[in-house]
Order: sequence, then structure tokens, then C-alpha cells
Amino acid sequence: MLCQNCKKNEATTHIKHVINGEATENHFCHSCAESLGVGGFFDDFSLNLPGIFSSFFGDSVFSLGERQLDRCEKCGSCFDDIIKTGKVGCADCYEKFYSKLLPSIQRIHGKAKHQGKIPEIHGVKVAAKEKTTEEKIADLQKEMQKAIEEQNFERAAVIRDEIKKLKEAE
Repeated sequence: MLCQNCKKNEATTHIKHVINGEATENHFCHSCAESLGVGGFFDDFSLNLPGIFSSFFGDSVFSLGERQLDRCEKCGSCFDDIIKTGKVGCADCYEKFYSKLLPSIQRIHGKAKHQGKIPEIHGVKVAAKEKTTEEKIADLQKEMQKAIEEQNFERAAVIRDEIKKLKEAE
């Protein structure tokens, strides 16, 4: 396809505008795109991971001032290093800087508690961690609600009694 502007060179820049549902397309060669100021959208594009990651911590963490930095005993990283690089120094850093990392992890992932599959090692399921009483009650309440929706009131009554026993045992 030839450039719409000079009608000589091959078009290398394709621009599509959608305004109020109407699409228009423009095709320009490299030199015409540059002269029209529409070329090179991604010339300065780079993934700024530290900038992106540090934005999750807010601007307040950059007011470091003259203070003693709390460092990880294993790798020597401080929280400011994590902000600048966007990378955690080692596994111990997660424990060391837990309270500072938690709000960002929650913003990024939506929650901080992992819920995944039970791993299988060499064909044998690894035992899952025992559920807390609150988790058991929440599961039973969901099951009871499902039984009610299915109009299985006998099953709902049995589940209700199980919930009551768990609450009394606390």
C-alpha cells in the first residue's frame, strides 16, 4: 500500500482513529509520518518496572531523609532498594518487610492469602492445612444456602445444626 500523503513510498505507519463509533484509517510512509508528527509512538517506549512497582508504594516512601535503613539480615536489601528496583532481594525480605509490602501486594493481587490447588508429589496428594473454624462455618453456610435454593430443607437443617455445634465449640 502506498503512502496517502506522498503517494510514492510504501506505507509503514498505519493509524486507525475511532471517533463516535466511526473508524478512519491513515497510511503513511516513514518520512511522511515523521513530518506529520505521527510516527515513532514507541521510539521511547520501555518497560519501567521500578517506576510501575514503586507507584504501588505511594510517594510517601520516597521522602527517605536522613534515617537509619532497616536491612534484611540475609541479603542486605532495604525496603528502599525494593522500591527502586521493583525486586525483592530474597525470600527473607518478604518476612522482614511484610507490613510495608502487604498493602501493595493486596492492591496488585486483590488479596494477600494464597488459595490454590493442593500439590501432588510423586502421585501422592500432600495433606492440606486444616481449615479454621471460621472457614469451616463459611463453607457450611454456603452449602446451606445452596440447599435452601434447591429447596432441600432437610439437608439445610442438618447443615444448620453442624454450624451451631461449631459455633458452640469455639
